[in-house]
Amino acid sequence: MKPDHETLHFSGRVIRVTTDEVLLPNGHRTLLEVVHHPGGAATVALDEEGCVCLLRQYRYVAGGWLWELPAGKLEPDEPPLLTAQRELAEEAGLKAREWLGLGECLSSPGVFTERLHLYLATGIERVSSAHERAEVIEVHRVPLEEACRWALDGTITDAKTVIGLLRARYGAPPVPGTEVAGIP
Repeated sequence: MKPDHETLHFSGRVIRVTTDEVLLPNGHRTLLEVVHHPGGAATVALDEEGCVCLLRQYRYVAGGWLWELPAGKLEPDEPPLLTAQRELAEEAGLKAREWLGLGECLSSPGVFTERLHLYLATGIERVSSAHERAEVIEVHRVPLEEACRWALDGTITDAKTVIGLLRARYGAPPVPGTEVAGIP
């Protein structure tokens, strides 16, 4: 949706912040603060032994270490599946032969435009990783059942990771058009 009027307050490397004047469906006109983000993709990488790849990553904004799926920001004109594949290799040192879409989730729809695309990857193989200097990451293999327990008991607090793990475990229906087999 397009605002009636948009005032730009900040434009940075990743986000843009605006105040948008909008007309709501109930006829009320209001000003909303919006953080524009290009979106991202995250991967539940499930190996033959039933383990998933989880990253223990230091996140300054969250105040410390978090458990997360390999994930990253969409680059301009980059399809979400390519983002997921790129980030799985860069962050976790893995690639997959088969990919299945697990749908999307919204990180905080009251203020952020960020839309996260979730994937299940199987047929896992090792490749070399390429962490960015600003990334502090430990790569772990965790049994899917245990990771789902962590998602439910609050050990994992990252929303995309909780949703991705539970959709992978409890069989979210495939998203039409996202099945990709035989990825080299």
